[in-house]
Amino acid sequence: MNLLEHQRRAWDEQVASGNEWTRPVGPEVIEAARRGVWSVLLTEQRPVPREWFPAELAGLEVLCLASGGGQQGPTFAAAGARVTVLDNSPAQLAQDRVVAEREGLDLKVFEGDMADLSRFGDESFDLVFHPVSNCFAADVRPVWREAFRVLKSGGLLLAGFNNPAIYIFDLTDERQDGLEVKYRLPYSDTESLDEVERERLFAEGRPLEFSHTLADQIGGQLAEGFRLTALYEDRHRGLRVAEFMPTYVATRAVKPE
Repeated sequence: MNLLEHQRRAWDEQVASGNEWTRPVGPEVIEAARRGVWSVLLTEQRPVPREWFPAELAGLEVLCLASGGGQQGPTFAAAGARVTVLDNSPAQLAQDRVVAEREGLDLKVFEGDMADLSRFGDESFDLVFHPVSNCFAADVRPVWREAFRVLKSGGLLLAGFNNPAIYIFDLTDERQDGLEVKYRLPYSDTESLDEVERERLFAEGRPLEFSHTLADQIGGQLAEGFRLTALYEDRHRGLRVAEFMPTYVATRAVKPE
């Protein structure tokens, strides 16, 4: 199985089915961002604190990494940033183009793997914005390595990811009457599921998910040379385990000058 191709097809299907993370922002969001009133999400519910960003976005080179869908990229562009969006799903990128054409925004969009930013030169960006998406990659370390390389000295990496602990449970059990520990960590849809469960997942065309240890998520950023400056937690909506524990983590990291 070619993982990148499967994930591409699966996310194209998510766009077709109207997944909330594939719906472009409306004109009112863009109008407000042009007036300096904007907020964006790294995780599901809690907006990123404004103090995590530079005082002004105008003129900043921003890479929205695995962040297609017509949401964060157009918002940053309307606030004055020079925005590049990279995503593995052509349909997700099409949503960014929809907003850009509708609102007269200048957006660069590229189809590609979040772990391969070779099309971009060293120190190309002031900010890399990476909302929850590396759960769809089998290995997260290359994502941090490439983000560090393409950031300018003093640049920011803002990232969101799943709390790996949630993957010990069967998150596809819609009943969620109880929380039975079912899987060992690190979790992988391709290795943790039995053959019947895998076939059902493939038949439904769902994106494959992978848990990553905190040693890879946070320790991986530190190992590449980032300096972690802030962190917060968030919770999924409608997920039973989120009633008992935070299910997301967001980090702010700086590439030292």
